[in-house]
Amino acid sequence: MNRRGAGFMILFCILTTEASAMEEHEPNYIFFQADQFEYRAHDGRDSLKWDAQGWVGGDYDKLWLKTEGAKRTGGKLEDAEAQLLYSRLLTDFFDVQAGVRFDPEPHPRRGYAVLGIQGLAPYYFETDAALFLSNEGEVTARFSAEYELLLTQRLILQPAFEINLAAQDVEERGIGSGINDIEIGLRLRYEIRREFAPYIGVNWERKLGQTADIARSNSEDAEIPSLVAGIRLWF
Repeated sequence: MNRRGAGFMILFCILTTEASAMEEHEPNYIFFQADQFEYRAHDGRDSLKWDAQGWVGGDYDKLWLKTEGAKRTGGKLEDAEAQLLYSRLLTDFFDVQAGVRFDPEPHPRRGYAVLGIQGLAPYYFETDAALFLSNEGEVTARFSAEYELLLTQRLILQPAFEINLAAQDVEERGIGSGINDIEIGLRLRYEIRREFAPYIGVNWERKLGQTADIARSNSEDAEIPSLVAGIRLWF
């Protein structure tokens, strides 16, 4: 096992130890939410997309599992990732998080160390920012934010924004240095119950800079507008 692999194993052991310790200090709860489980229609190249997260723990310490990815309908898995994070309350509205991430797709596969912060920003914006260091020494970052606008007690409009950045080129994974891409979505959901809500909306993805150049050289779209329909659920 190389040094980076050993480092990931040590970090994983720390996370599991912290998770066990949580049981001794405060009552534990379980939460899971699939914020996006949707079908995206885009010019005959439709896909299925998921974005979910959950945690076990209390008010101060939590163990998080986050996963997201996309699969072309009738095709293969395009991208996927999973994160296992230990979270500690930093302020009344923000947690600091650290852990590991694994991307089985796209190839070549990558493992990452993760350091991030997640919480409720002023004006009730849900935010999530993270820095990633891969097992190959590559540094990337991500920031996302979303907001919920209550049109009625059951009808909710949710705008969302995400941006990805990289410190260096990783051409084998289609990534250029600088700002890689942005994604903007607008979804309108109807809460049949708080825990179950179908929705419709639009989503727009745009690769930028060198990442867009790499996509074009591989005959891929740099801009992807989509109509979406899906289900949001939690328990």
